[in-house]
This record gives sequence, structure tokens and C-alpha cells, in this order.
Amino acid sequence: MSVRGRRPGAPDTRAAVLAAARSAFAEQGFRGTTIRAVASAAGVDPALVHHYFGTKDDLFLAAMELPVDPRAVVAHVTEGPVDEVAERFLTAFLGVWDDPTIQPALLTVARRILEPGGDKLLSEGFLPVVIQPVGARLGIDRPEHRMTLVASRVIGLILMRYVLRAEPLASLSKEGVIATYAPTIQRYLTGDLP
Repeated sequence: MSVRGRRPGAPDTRAAVLAAARSAFAEQGFRGTTIRAVASAAGVDPALVHHYFGTKDDLFLAAMELPVDPRAVVAHVTEGPVDEVAERFLTAFLGVWDDPTIQPALLTVARRILEPGGDKLLSEGFLPVVIQPVGARLGIDRPEHRMTLVASRVIGLILMRYVLRAEPLASLSKEGVIATYAPTIQRYLTGDLP
């Protein structure tokens, strides 16, 4: 008689997989990391990695230890008029970053990106997994180029408002941030580019 259900494993198996994934994503980037390599580094079968985390995208986001799934945060951004997408994007973004229960974990991730190897987490992971799909769903021309420009503005906002807490940006109201940043982000999304 066979027993069905969850595969038995040590309580720290999930943690070992996450640690191996963090290391692999930081060293090899998103493209250079495979589920098989993460599984090997963690000493488990690749099927177990899929069991715990699903896809490589899901593993990447779990390894970043985000308190929210950024794909869910930006999912509704593409709904509605394209000429208002920057406002919707910033509203969703600020709704998460200004939440005092979530912000400490987000700050940890932002600081990790500034550490050695963090560039690959951002350029080869977060951009193609979270940001660039928004451009594709919007149907804009040159989505990878445009969404990289959007990310540059948003990363600057994160650094100045939340990490460095530079004034007057740090204490600017949500409405003030949207009014200041939305026109530039909208131009990156739908305006003429060189």
C-alpha cells in the first residue's frame, strides 16, 4: 500500500533550496541559473524544487524574499486606457512601498540589489520576470527598451525616497510623487523616444 501526499523531506529542505537559488541568481543571473543547478546545489531532486516553487520565475521571486508578489501588484496596471498607465503603475507601486508593514522587507531587497551580484538580480531577473511583461501586455513598441527606462526611473525613486530618504522626496505625498513622476514614465511608455 502506497501513501500519497506531500513528499517527505527535512524541514530545512525549502530553506536549502532558497539559499542555493539566491546564490545562483546572484552569481549567474536569471538566465544562467537553472532549476537543475539549484537542485544540485541544494542536494535535492529538481522535481522537489518544482514541487515547492513551481516555475523558475516563482523560484526567483521566492529567493528575493519579497513580502508581496510584484506580478500581482502590477497585474491590473495594463487594464484601462494606455495614456493613464503611468498613474496606475505609480499608484500600485506606492501602495506597496508606502505600506509600513511591507516596507522593511522591500528595503532589505533594495539594499541586496546594491550589493555585489545584485545587478544580475535586477537586470536578468526582476526586469524580465516582472517589469518587461507589463510592456508586452500593453502592446507598446520596443517594450524591453521602454520598460528598462521605466525601471530606471522607479529604481531612482526607490533609492531617493525610501533608501536614502532624500528630502523633499521622502516626505512628498503620494499624489505629489504621482504628479511629478507620471508624466516622465508615461513618455517612456508611449511617447516618442530617440
